[in-house]
Amino acid sequence: MVSSAPKIPATNRIGLTLADYKGSPSTLCDGCGHDAITSQIIKAYYELGIEPHTVAKLSGIGCSSKTPAYFLNRAHGFNSTHGRMPSVATGACVANKDLRMIGVSGDGDTASIGLGQFCHLVRRNVPMIYIVENNGVYGLTKGQFSATADLASKSKSGVLNELPPIDLCGLAIELGCGFVGRSFAGDPKQLVALLKAAASFKGTAVLDVISPCVTFNNHEGSTKSYKYAKEMETPLHELGFIPFYEQITVDYEPGTVTDVELHDGSHLRLKKTNRDYDATSKAEAVATIAQAAADKQFLTGLLYINEDKENFAEVMHMSDTPIVHIPNEVLRPKKEVLDEVMQSLM
Repeated sequence: MVSSAPKIPATNRIGLTLADYKGSPSTLCDGCGHDAITSQIIKAYYELGIEPHTVAKLSGIGCSSKTPAYFLNRAHGFNSTHGRMPSVATGACVANKDLRMIGVSGDGDTASIGLGQFCHLVRRNVPMIYIVENNGVYGLTKGQFSATADLASKSKSGVLNELPPIDLCGLAIELGCGFVGRSFAGDPKQLVALLKAAASFKGTAVLDVISPCVTFNNHEGSTKSYKYAKEMETPLHELGFIPFYEQITVDYEPGTVTDVELHDGSHLRLKKTNRDYDATSKAEAVATIAQAAADKQFLTGLLYINEDKENFAEVMHMSDTPIVHIPNEVLRPKKEVLDEVMQSLM
């Protein structure tokens, strides 16, 4: 007797269907890696049972920044100007720290015009998922090299890149980011696990996802192509995510599993593959990323995690009630209070 595959439930734990987590039909090129990432975002949020209306989606400019229109159509959304999404995200956090924020950016939007804003978002540890859909080119302006394009990689026209790349994961770790991961749009299992863990992290969670551009950067000689990423990908570990509302199971392989408890009680399980790697060591993460670049390896998985750092809301001592819900008569100082402040300055 042949057993059938397990039936996928029609609804998740809060009674919503997968369709409730989708958005408008994509207008990107057929086969674009960004669409694969969108699919995994939909799956992760559906499986976690996150209510879409509690989410704020943010983006900048570029092909990647169009993608929030394609998932969570019941969520709040803001498409900002080029490279300025971090400022909008910071403002949204100050106004309503209860929103679950997810930002989608690109390698141009983040590593070029928006690099300064990205640095300060990470430094402040604004609580959000920050996804970089990284294809190494400017897709909207016909495929010029971006700041993440590898040295000596070849463009579609045959030109070689003469400038060294910015490694956004290495930069994020150096800036103090407490959750840094790298994945590949063609590795849905790993990406979903990383997205779930990032959604349960209390600070900035940076995910650099190699997302091949099928129009301008999917040819021989490109180091951001689907073929290159598939051949050169080296997973650091197997990832498993256990939400706080599910029972924690025990793995009976001593010495091969690292279990990280996140702030909401969820567990991120890292099972070693072919290397001994400690994702909680900042020094090891930086050294491993640098060595991988020298070896032309494409490391994927959770590169670094630190659960101890306070996030922006905690550092700023924000009230338990989000500002957006505080009435004006409480939020706005009375005239006599302002007069007292002015008098103290004289």
